[in-house]
Amino acid sequence: MTCTTIDYHTAGEPFRIVADPPVEIPGDTVAERRAQAIGGSEVDDLRRLLCFEPRGHAAMYGGFFTPPDDEGADFGVLFWHKDGFSTACGHGTIALGAWAIESGRVAPDPSGVTEVVIDVPSGRVRAAVRTDEDGLVESVDFVNVPSRLVATGVAVDTSRGRVEVDLAWGGALYACADADRLGLVVEPGALGDLIAVGREVKAALSGHPLTVHPTDERLSGVYGTIFVDRLGLTDEGELHQRNVTIFADGQVDRSPCGSGTAARVAALWASGELAADQVLVHDSIVDTRFRARVQSVVGGAAGGLSTVDERTGAGSGGPGAGHWDSVVPVVTGTAHKVAECTFSVDARDDLVPGFVLR
Repeated sequence: MTCTTIDYHTAGEPFRIVADPPVEIPGDTVAERRAQAIGGSEVDDLRRLLCFEPRGHAAMYGGFFTPPDDEGADFGVLFWHKDGFSTACGHGTIALGAWAIESGRVAPDPSGVTEVVIDVPSGRVRAAVRTDEDGLVESVDFVNVPSRLVATGVAVDTSRGRVEVDLAWGGALYACADADRLGLVVEPGALGDLIAVGREVKAALSGHPLTVHPTDERLSGVYGTIFVDRLGLTDEGELHQRNVTIFADGQVDRSPCGSGTAARVAALWASGELAADQVLVHDSIVDTRFRARVQSVVGGAAGGLSTVDERTGAGSGGPGAGHWDSVVPVVTGTAHKVAECTFSVDARDDLVPGFVLR
């Protein structure tokens, strides 16, 4: 068997595109395909082959192309990482938008902004790709599913003491915590501690009722822990923060995390920290950057999970009476092609699908 990939990075985070998977991915929708791919399938075998060493590494991320759920999208994508298949991936959506234009999969609009519509397990997302007069990609706007603050003040015990986290939905559910409350700082030298505590937070919230999706069990559970350094305002009045997202089982997002940034936008808007017309400048642990904002307010419970303040038991504290509205976040970043690869499997090779060495 051989498998050809196109590798991109978005703000430092890898994304391995498999436009023509050499295995069948069964299911009628992307969400169904994800459910059927989890564990013991040919699709999962291919994921491990491309993600594990010696063909990949512990931080590898990628996506398998699928048909869209209907004719309203250009294509579907099944996202994956070393521990399985994710419900959403913002940095991957940005990479896919750039690839769609650069590969000719989607024809660029003469206006200079081309919308690439993608079906993912958590819903339908859009990549608005900006090109210059020569047709070169300048940036990509990731327009996410409706996102919202789910809960505030959820107490979690860690090896560094008790901390209160906020839960926010951005196509996946994230637990957000200020790093300084745990005696941490978002910088490479603290990465070991950030990984350890991030895994503790996720484990402590396993099975918590606030992490259960009300309509689709496949979307339940905390996907990652976001640690935040608040850096104040830029000279232009933009909200400036640095973050690192520890997702899956201790995996580290090198980018500022696309769906995590969307979740942060929803949480900061609900708390009043981010104004409707204000930009969040979101830096990563390696100092790459996304810029994000609220595109529109959806209202009601769109976007999924019910909302509650864990400290008071009330769904108050944000805009609206007794609930936090959903918002549609836009996250802007860049992605660049780094390689084209054709992977093969030798029948004599004992290292198939491979191994993970952190």
